[in-house]
Amino acid sequence: MTAHCYLDLLGELTMTASHSRPRVSNDNAMSEAQFKTLKYQPDYPGRFDSYDHAVHWNEDYVRWYNHDHHHSSLAGFTPHQVFSGEYLEIAHLRQAALDEMYAQHPERFSKGRSNVPLPPAEVCINPVPEDADQATIEKGVNFPTLPRAITKAM
Repeated sequence: MTAHCYLDLLGELTMTASHSRPRVSNDNAMSEAQFKTLKYQPDYPGRFDSYDHAVHWNEDYVRWYNHDHHHSSLAGFTPHQVFSGEYLEIAHLRQAALDEMYAQHPERFSKGRSNVPLPPAEVCINPVPEDADQATIEKGVNFPTLPRAITKAM
């Protein structure tokens, strides 16, 4: 089935085509990244002995991922620290340590005083562009196929 026929079918069924990333229809970027992190864990068993084994291993993994795993995309903070707001206090302590080191040894900072990076305020897979029309903004989605699917549905 070609993409053109597929979009026509979706329009007839009043369905909206969605893509996790622009022009990528067969994966979800966050799920794929999460699965890779899970698979590359040193204690990942590869095969689980039973359903209970899988459940218990995943419970431990999720606890570790949320409370102990420092994410590069969250500026080195854990998801728990970011969602609970603890990262602000930690960032303040890190900044104080950096400022103290700069005061003691400014020659070690070739680019000047360092600042602690903070996690992004907003994260989007398909952000709505600033020049989007009001209908797109109200729907809260920005998929390349959305206007075509909406037109077919009407």
